[in-house]
Amino acid sequence: MMNPAELANIARFEKDFWWYRGMECILFRMLDRMAPRSADAVEAGCGTGRMSLEIARRYGWRMFPIDLEQTALAFAAAQGCRRLAQADIAALPFADGQFDAAVSLDVMVYIPRGQEANVIRELARVIAPGGLLVLRTAALELLRSHHAEFTGERQRFTRSQIMQLASQNGVKILRCTYANSLLLPIALAKFRIIEPLVVALTGRQPESGVQPVAPWLDRLLYAVLKLEAWWLGLGRSLPIGQSLILIGERTA
Repeated sequence: MMNPAELANIARFEKDFWWYRGMECILFRMLDRMAPRSADAVEAGCGTGRMSLEIARRYGWRMFPIDLEQTALAFAAAQGCRRLAQADIAALPFADGQFDAAVSLDVMVYIPRGQEANVIRELARVIAPGGLLVLRTAALELLRSHHAEFTGERQRFTRSQIMQLASQNGVKILRCTYANSLLLPIALAKFRIIEPLVVALTGRQPESGVQPVAPWLDRLLYAVLKLEAWWLGLGRSLPIGQSLILIGERTA
């Protein structure tokens, strides 16, 4: 489960923060190619509910947002989300094949090690044959940061790991690629050199990385992710990055 303290921070900044805008652009450019124009879809681990609303606006999907954390559901309700339910992503309160799609964004990192296959299996269970599974998760253990520690991340994934999890649990892979790749050298320097050095010198405790930056820097960072969105929207992939995006289809 995500640190509840981070939810208020996300709700405050996610609408304008470069990472959320950029990753949304990437996801939609990839999903535009294969998303049906109407669908019943569950968002497993909806957080503040913002992405459920954006998906519904873009594709006309009827969203069923669920989250285990009551604070998250309160934020989602305040934003106007409907059909909210409190539930564990590993034990969804829905019938087999009930949905045309299942979406889970940046939730897998909070699943205890050894239980990730159960989650994928459960997501696949509630999708009808031919329906879509849309996953986004943080990538590469090497990139674990103070932000990751603060939010309560338990694990990160490689492309081969997430593909294997999906394919072994009833999902045919349609797309799977790394994203947030161009900023990887900066992330490595920050997470592996600068942050440890700051801790050694100051004893600073882990804190959220969702903090506003100067407007010019926000625009620049967003532009980098928007460039990746254009590339991935062409059907291309990126060989390494800070995030992973998988789009798959439930097999019969």
